[in-house]
Amino acid sequence: MRNITKRPEPPSLTAWRATNPTDYNGYPDKDGLRDSLESEQRGLCCYCQSRIRAEIGAMKIEHWTSHSGHPNQRLVYSNLLGSCMGGEGKPGRDQHCDTYKGERDLCRNPADPSHDVEAVLHYLNDGRITSSNLLLDEQINSVLNLNHPFLVNQRKEVLYSLKKLLGMRGGTLKKGDWEKVLQDWSGEGHNDALRPYCGVIIYWVRKKLARL
Repeated sequence: MRNITKRPEPPSLTAWRATNPTDYNGYPDKDGLRDSLESEQRGLCCYCQSRIRAEIGAMKIEHWTSHSGHPNQRLVYSNLLGSCMGGEGKPGRDQHCDTYKGERDLCRNPADPSHDVEAVLHYLNDGRITSSNLLLDEQINSVLNLNHPFLVNQRKEVLYSLKKLLGMRGGTLKKGDWEKVLQDWSGEGHNDALRPYCGVIIYWVRKKLARL
């Protein structure tokens, strides 16, 4: 997960909610909603940070608080996120993100500034994610399945590839070089899509800079 800065909601959502405050299923502009969510999330799943595209079958519209348990939040934009398909159609053990989460609630919303998920997440060198928040640490596995072997391997490969690339520099990297790596992976200075699983690199480089 990474912190998500919400942008203004689609005008069609504002208009629909004014007369249909809980009717999410009837909302006619889900294509426009997908576009907005994909754009503000820089092309990454709100949970695992894999690539999403604003198309049916390539992205899900996630309700952070469940659709069934919180009807008054069904059309609240701050409650809506873009998630990957999360292994939809596969056995439960091979699902993750929104598909695995289902109607369960999660203790932290990556789009809520007061929750600051990046401050409590830790990316280990072996590709696993943990959290200093005990409840979130438990829910990473029990609600989101973010330490599924596929995701662990993806994160580990991203980190390994960068370490291998930087290792070719022969240990000559200065603080400014590390800052440029951080800017590149965190998307500072541009609005393009971020690289999949960028969180592990951002976390690792920040730790490196803290030691310099």
